[in-house]
Amino acid sequence: MLRYKGYTGYVEFDDEAELLHGEILDTRDVVTFQGKTVEEVRKAFRDSIDDYLEFCAERNEKPEKPFSGKFIVRLPSELHHRAYIKAMEKGQSLNQFVVESLEKAI
Repeated sequence: MLRYKGYTGYVEFDDEAELLHGEILDTRDVVTFQGKTVEEVRKAFRDSIDDYLEFCAERNEKPEKPFSGKFIVRLPSELHHRAYIKAMEKGQSLNQFVVESLEKAI
C-alpha cells in the first residue's frame, strides 16, 4: 500500500506485462498508475493523485472520498445479540461499542 495526501494506493504485479500497476482506493473515481520499478510506481502514484486533485480544482469539484462514516454489516443474529448485551453492560450504544471495537482491532 502506498499513501500520499490522505490517499491510499494498491499495487499489483502484472507478470505478463512485466509492470507494476495500481489504483487509488479512496475514491469512486477511477484513478490508476503504473511503472516498471518501485520508484517509478511511487512517482506515478503521487503524480496521479496530484493530477486528480488538479483536475478537480479546475472543475470546481471536491475530490471524491467514498467513506461517509456509515456502512451496513451483516452478522449472525446470535453475534448481534451478544454485541448488544456487551454494549449495554458497558453503558454504550451498539454503535459506540462497534466503533470502539473496530478502533481496537485496527
